[in-house]
Amino acid sequence: MAIPARRQGRSLFPDLPEWFESFPSRLAWPAMADLYTVRIEEYPEGDRYLVRAEIPGIDPGKDLDITVQDGMLTIRAERTEETQEKHRSEFRYGSFTRTVALPAGAKEDDIQADYNAGILTVSVGLGEAKKEARRIKVTHTE
Repeated sequence: MAIPARRQGRSLFPDLPEWFESFPSRLAWPAMADLYTVRIEEYPEGDRYLVRAEIPGIDPGKDLDITVQDGMLTIRAERTEETQEKHRSEFRYGSFTRTVALPAGAKEDDIQADYNAGILTVSVGLGEAKKEARRIKVTHTE
């Protein structure tokens, strides 16, 4: 009796998880597809706010750009594909962007970044949060 073997190679139908991962791009929603390209975690630690991003396989000196403006931290990276014939590749290539809103009190002039083992860590100094909105009394004159 023959034992069925799993077929190798590409079939007419992609694997179900692969299909769902590419679903937004299949509908030409590139902004939505970018939500899944750079995975992050963010949390306060002492007097710093940390944003860690998973960006393996890049050269941080030339493929990474970090900017901050108006309380928004933007991480841009680009991973280029090597030109060689591959049997199968599930790696993602191209430009990746992720923007994170910094918490109240974040010091935009006190930001440091470090890249190690495929993880980018951005550390932002925290100061006093701005005071809440203050009510202004309105007088009525006749």
